[in-house]
Amino acid sequence: MSPRFTRRYLFGAIGTSAVLASSLRIPAGAQSDGLAITTTIGMIADAVRNIGGDHVNVTSLMGPGVDPHLYKPSAGDIAKLESADAIFYGGLHLEGRMVDVLEQLLDRGAAGAAVLETLDSDQLIETDGAPDPHVWFDVALWGEALASIPTVLSELDTSNTSTYEDNWASYKSTLTELDTYAEEQIGTIPEEQRVLVTAHDAFNYFGRRYGMEVRGIQGMSTASEAGAKDIQELADFLSERQIKAIFVESSVPHDTIEALQKACESRGWPVAVGGELFSDAMGDEGTPEGTYVGMVRHNVDTIVAALA
Repeated sequence: MSPRFTRRYLFGAIGTSAVLASSLRIPAGAQSDGLAITTTIGMIADAVRNIGGDHVNVTSLMGPGVDPHLYKPSAGDIAKLESADAIFYGGLHLEGRMVDVLEQLLDRGAAGAAVLETLDSDQLIETDGAPDPHVWFDVALWGEALASIPTVLSELDTSNTSTYEDNWASYKSTLTELDTYAEEQIGTIPEEQRVLVTAHDAFNYFGRRYGMEVRGIQGMSTASEAGAKDIQELADFLSERQIKAIFVESSVPHDTIEALQKACESRGWPVAVGGELFSDAMGDEGTPEGTYVGMVRHNVDTIVAALA
């Protein structure tokens, strides 16, 4: 593991239960009325709810359509973080404007983890010298990143350890089925059409896991900007390869995709917008896309429908 990722999280890939137990702050009354858990992105909140079941009360700071790269915490968010029994967030600078706050809370002894930073550095994709945080699009690797959650919950609430372990086993089984589904469905796309173009570079793990070439107009973070040259070069690529469709994202403005579509049309290749994908945020609560499994299935089905 790269040394720069080992300083400020509670549970690491090389951590042990003994180390975790000695590091945790056990809140008074944590074993009554359920653990109060605060998370950043919805994908982590969904995992905590599945693993914790009735024994957790989960608050997610970032809802549908919210871009974690640009999200700025409010005073109310800070209060929710400070009052939580445990905090789970992505890390790897996913929550760009919250990094200092989150790291300071764990440094001060708050229970929880930066789940992405529990992975070994050689499992991560680096872009421009920085680790890509969008791990959840490799379903198998995402399952590995979530392994710190049942450990933290069990250390905080020992009376329900068996429940957390059983729920975690069930959720891992669901993720295995989802991983197989994604692999099989993407395999139905003709090889020459297995190109995924979106507004920003959020799908590199998806491409590596399921065999697709991935291009983003913007960089890994939406805080970066796409230039005219980027759009023109990508339009050349799409026209030459005769790729059928490109995709918008629910949490990113559509203007760069629309500009790319116009650039392709000017080259005589009318590329379609194949649909909307969920990248940095899930769908609305109460919908299938408002869960991690439903979000991934929606993305896979949308990509396959447009390209196959």
